[in-house]
Amino acid sequence: MNADATQEIGAGKRFAFGANWLRFLATVDEERIGAATASLQAMLQTSDLRSKSLLDIGCGSGLFSLAARRLGARVHSVDFDPQSVACTQELRRRYFAGDRDWHVEQGSVLDRHYMTALGTFDIVYSWGVLHHTGAMWLALENAIGRVEPTQGKLVIAIYNDQGWKSHAWWFVKLIYNGMPRVLKPMFIALVSFVVNLIVILKYTVRLRPMSALRPLFADRRERGMSAKYDQIDWIGGFPYEFVSFDVLARYLEARGFSVIASIRNGSHGCNELAAQVVGTHRHNETVCEPGAAADS
Repeated sequence: MNADATQEIGAGKRFAFGANWLRFLATVDEERIGAATASLQAMLQTSDLRSKSLLDIGCGSGLFSLAARRLGARVHSVDFDPQSVACTQELRRRYFAGDRDWHVEQGSVLDRHYMTALGTFDIVYSWGVLHHTGAMWLALENAIGRVEPTQGKLVIAIYNDQGWKSHAWWFVKLIYNGMPRVLKPMFIALVSFVVNLIVILKYTVRLRPMSALRPLFADRRERGMSAKYDQIDWIGGFPYEFVSFDVLARYLEARGFSVIASIRNGSHGCNELAAQVVGTHRHNETVCEPGAAADS
């Protein structure tokens, strides 16, 4: 598995998410952890996860695994990227050294046999991950299959479908990952400049220029993340897929879930959904086309 991730990154087929998270790790402090914990509480609509189990698919930096563990959950953190696994292991060492209720390992959400062997969890959490696997709908089905089938919850965030804009960003990300490493910082600076200029002009026309300038100088964001490292992740994040809120919500409802909390994104960010199993949990062994979700 290590070789697979490393080879795909080297071949320009996958962004080095783990390397980005390793740089982010130096910024993790109590303020970021607190923001991440508050975000998790809001989506799950609870402040206490004691007696609950949580599977963090694509754990990245490990920040939200840490937040879940602090809330009392038994946590199983999984990531395809070995450097992301290393990040999460480091946070575990810092805050829960030797803890038997927080397990960290490398694995792929696309590996059905591996995922099935994990068992089921009260909460399956995968934030901004499934759209970066290269097979989003298979990844989503495998994640759904790990949700405890009576009252389990699924919490996901997936990039919003903006039509032609999303396809344009797909090419930006493809170009970034295929270029020599020495050119990547300059490409990020160029793309960031163009995007920020467009945003500033848009808000200026609306007579609200400060609304555009404020986030440009902010390092901290909601959920404890960093504007700097989120920007690198956004420009470089590849593979890249997307789906509209309504299609995603119908897909989950067709599989026995009810959306209990959500945040729609009208731009290029993620649609966020927390869904709970109601009635019969209908997990498919084969992946259905999104358009057929409402009819399954």
